[in-house]
Amino acid sequence: MSLPPEQSGFATTQWSIVLRAAQPDDSAARAALETLCRRYWFPLYAFARRRVATVPEAQDLTQEFFLRLLEKNSLAAASPERGRFRSFLLTSLKNFLANEWDRANAQKRGGGRERLSLDWEIGESRLSFEPTHTDTPEREFERQWALTLLDVVVRRLQEEFAMADKSRQFELLKVTLIGSRAAMDYASVAAELQVSEEAARQAAHRLRKRYRELLREEVAATVESDDEVEDEIGRLFEALGA
Repeated sequence: MSLPPEQSGFATTQWSIVLRAAQPDDSAARAALETLCRRYWFPLYAFARRRVATVPEAQDLTQEFFLRLLEKNSLAAASPERGRFRSFLLTSLKNFLANEWDRANAQKRGGGRERLSLDWEIGESRLSFEPTHTDTPEREFERQWALTLLDVVVRRLQEEFAMADKSRQFELLKVTLIGSRAAMDYASVAAELQVSEEAARQAAHRLRKRYRELLREEVAATVESDDEVEDEIGRLFEALGA
C-alpha cells in the first residue's frame, strides 16, 4: 500500500471551519467550532494563563471565550481578507478579556450551557514541562501556536504512514524531521525494515518532503494568500527561536 498522493488542495481548512461555524442556525457549526477548539485551544490557554491569577480562572475564561465566539456570531467577522487566523484569534481573546472581564466575573461562567471538551490535564502537563520563560503573553502565544501547528503536521504525517501500514518506518525515521540526519544510523534502520541502506535514506527523504508539504498546507490554511505562506513559516520558526 502506498502513501496518499499529494493533493493540490483540501476542502476543510482552518478558515473554512471558522466561516462554517459563523453561519447562524447551522447544525454543523458546533462540530466545526469543536474542531477549531481541539486544534488551537492550547496557545490561547497558554496566553490566558499568563494573564490571570489562577489555573481555574484561566480554564473558565478559555472555555467561555470559545462558547461566546459561537453564540455571539463573532466568527462572522473572520474572513481570509481580515488577516491571519492566529492574529484574529489572539485579538479576539484579548478583546474578550478586556471587554467581558467584569461581566464574566459577575456571573457564573458557562451558565449551565454545554461545555466544550478540552483536555486541561494534558494542557497543564504540557505547560509544566515547558522551560520557564520571561516572554510576554503575546510571545508565549506565538511560540505555543508554532508548536501546536508543528504537532498537527506530525500527527497528520503519522496518520498517513499508519494508513499505509508503515507505522514502524515512521517511528524509525521521524527523528530526521528534527534531528541531525548525519547522526542517523541508516544501516540499523535498513536492517530492521529489511531494505537496503539506500532505500532507507530515500524513505527518510520522502518523509521530510511530505512533512514540508503538510507544513505548507497547514500554514496556507491560516493566511490570506499563498504569497504569505513562506513569511508565515519564517515567523513560526522565529517564534521558536530557530
